[in-house]
Amino acid sequence: MPKSKITYLDEIDVKNKRVLLRADFDVSLNPNYSIADDARIRNNLPTINYLLKKKNKLICVAKLDRPKGRDPKLSLKVVIARLHQYIPGYKIKLVKDFLTEDEKTFANQDAKEILVLENIRFYPEEKQNNPVFAKKLSRLADVYVNDAFAMCHRSEASVTGVSKYLPAYGGLLLKKEIETIARAIKKPKKPFVAIVGGAKIETKINLISKLTEIADYVLVGGGLANTFLCAHGYEIGKSYCEYEKVAKARRLLFLAAQTKTAIILPLDVVIGDPDNSENGGKVVKVSQIPKGAVALDIGPETKAKFGSIIAKAKTIIWNGPIGYFENTAFRRGTDFTYYAIAENRDAVSIVGGGDTLSAISKEEYLDKITHISTGGGAMLEFIEKGTLPGIEALKK
Repeated sequence: MPKSKITYLDEIDVKNKRVLLRADFDVSLNPNYSIADDARIRNNLPTINYLLKKKNKLICVAKLDRPKGRDPKLSLKVVIARLHQYIPGYKIKLVKDFLTEDEKTFANQDAKEILVLENIRFYPEEKQNNPVFAKKLSRLADVYVNDAFAMCHRSEASVTGVSKYLPAYGGLLLKKEIETIARAIKKPKKPFVAIVGGAKIETKINLISKLTEIADYVLVGGGLANTFLCAHGYEIGKSYCEYEKVAKARRLLFLAAQTKTAIILPLDVVIGDPDNSENGGKVVKVSQIPKGAVALDIGPETKAKFGSIIAKAKTIIWNGPIGYFENTAFRRGTDFTYYAIAENRDAVSIVGGGDTLSAISKEEYLDKITHISTGGGAMLEFIEKGTLPGIEALKK
């Protein structure tokens, strides 16, 4: 009979076992393929250290970026070098191909040795969720632990496949992610404010639809806002817009009007040249965007409106940049949103999404956010559906 809930590591005594740990080592990289931010590695350390303290032998499986075949530039060697800094006293070995590796490597694994399988996305069977491949992975260990929340929306061999063949548990990071987000959306303190940015409406339609059921306000920014402005009948010049999705945006606005949720769109925007960081752009009302103009950020009137709503919030969820943050001239709206959330010390605040995390680089404000989620797509889907394939796999 399927389990109704996940069993987490701190609820069961896993010791002296060979543990296959689905870790999240998908760090952001610099152009030269060095690590730009190792937060994802650090977030897995509590689970890694917990398992090591219990005398378990670790075999870590993870992906890095989106390789097309075996790409040496996307080897997990760079991750192993960083792991050495955080886990002194352990030999950390890269297993280049676990399918052809000498069985003695696993059979004779030393107590002070951690094995890291090469980038699991090097194998096409991973994304295919190939059951034969998953079973071969499972034979490496006695127990499976998933600590990669950011991957739980994927039905892949190392996420959902392996758990069919091994006792499966949730890691400490996974527990924190699930419980924090679930608590915020199931019993949110009011007012509940959701902030949704980024470019594409397609990835956010279901999220916004769900938020109209549970949030008091949905603040919309980024390129996403242009599609909604277009749905409202505004001319948006040459601004980014998914014109084929305007009807869906209009439908969302209609549905929100039937609820108590207010969808708040920009009142003014900053127009400018996305390739020019010298010129700070020009502020115009959304009703006065010139024909050839490109909207790249929210204006001061919108900041004031957003700021007043954020200041009164008791629960805040934010996913997606508010402007074209890659250009410093047009990241002020994103920075403002970040600071406004950080300044509200009375609210439970959850921030997630790869681009969002890249945009909020001011370290002194990070500790003022209640929870910074490692998940982008996983966080969105979890809010929408209340579960994920990787979560359900641990219940079996």
